[in-house]
Amino acid sequence: MKTVAVVLAAGSGSRMKSDVKKQYMEIGGKPLIYYSVKTFEESAVDDIVLVVSRGDVDYVKKDIVEKYGFDKVTAVVEGGLARYHSVRLGLQAAAHDCDYAFIHDGARPFINREIIMRAFSAVKQYKACVVGMPAKDTIKIADDKGFADSTPDRDRMWVIQTPQVFSYNMILDLYKRLDREEGDLMAKGINITDDAMVVEYYTDTKVKLVEGSYDNIKITTPEDIAVAEAILKRGRE
Repeated sequence: MKTVAVVLAAGSGSRMKSDVKKQYMEIGGKPLIYYSVKTFEESAVDDIVLVVSRGDVDYVKKDIVEKYGFDKVTAVVEGGLARYHSVRLGLQAAAHDCDYAFIHDGARPFINREIIMRAFSAVKQYKACVVGMPAKDTIKIADDKGFADSTPDRDRMWVIQTPQVFSYNMILDLYKRLDREEGDLMAKGINITDDAMVVEYYTDTKVKLVEGSYDNIKITTPEDIAVAEAILKRGRE
């Protein structure tokens, strides 16, 4: 069974308020994207496709892939306008004999091999799975005026992370369909925010929830850098 990891690093990182894109900001002396790519490099995943910002392909090939000796990276491609465009482009750049695709945010540096193996085991059984963790906090559903409308049962709430893992042919076909029908979805006000939503919207396939880690955070704001440094330091002690 051949697997590919599509690592997304095409975001602008505008909330970082930095001249350096967040995927290249350093933690522990290495660029952020280094950590997730290294984990996939050392895992059972066969190939890695990096999806980067426009104009960054040569930089990533030289200063990330070649510099750190990531032999499993088979392609570095430019992303699109939105996340789901980038995912489709990454999937299309993968070898077409793939069986399963891991889709991962490059801004989540603390994925580990145990998470990858749990997700791989689940996807072989269910065809679609997403990594996440049970919510620690009570969740409120707001109305359109910003008032609390309802309170779902916290015991059933999960905070979704990545990787999200799917049968390769299924997820690629669904993203191609999404590309063709993008205008219709926008007209209906449907906003695709993660890969599982594509499966949920177009198919009856149930998406299995797989335990990730509370450390598997997404780096989005300057405050997250300090948290990431603390997690990294703790892991080295």
